[in-house]
Amino acid sequence: MPDRASPRISSRKQPQQARSAGLVATILEAAVQVLAKEGAARFTTARVAEKAGVSVGSLYQYFPNKAAILFRLQSDEWRQTADMLRAILEDRARPPLDRLRALVHAFLKSECEEAAMRGALADAAPLYRDAPEAKEARGSADDVVATFMREALPNASDAVRAMAGDLIKTTVSQVGKDYSETPRTDAEISTYADAMADMFCAYLRSLDRG
Repeated sequence: MPDRASPRISSRKQPQQARSAGLVATILEAAVQVLAKEGAARFTTARVAEKAGVSVGSLYQYFPNKAAILFRLQSDEWRQTADMLRAILEDRARPPLDRLRALVHAFLKSECEEAAMRGALADAAPLYRDAPEAKEARGSADDVVATFMREALPNASDAVRAMAGDLIKTTVSQVGKDYSETPRTDAEISTYADAMADMFCAYLRSLDRG
């Protein structure tokens, strides 16, 4: 049985003028509000257009379907996370393990602050997760992590560095998702992030010695 074709998730066109860019921003802000209120199951282009105060035809000038809107929201979130990752891990004024600790704190806090939105986007993922654009977007931070691991583990092999980087990324992502499902205070988040950072730092020290 042939694979089902991936939905078209690329924007129809990129806004060239300030007015067009403002319209796209309005549509995306409306999409965030609709997704937060209605959830992925009831998310439609008609609801987004109504919330944005534009016609569906105007919306379709930039987004061919609801999957394209949701993917844009998700890819923007991925980009923001990648930028945060890069800013922290490439700060060579700080020792590598200090950077790792700062990253764990920043990521966990971000997950908790945006838990509702991230959960809704996760529910919508089947609409676009197999599209080539999605696979490309998900890999945007890999080079940053690989570079950091070479600095944090100078005595380890490439295979060990790759394993460590993948383990930390996977653990932070999954733990952050699970932990953020319950409302947390800033103090609770900080304590939990410290414990997770302690675990990662001890792990990297053991690998570097070994």
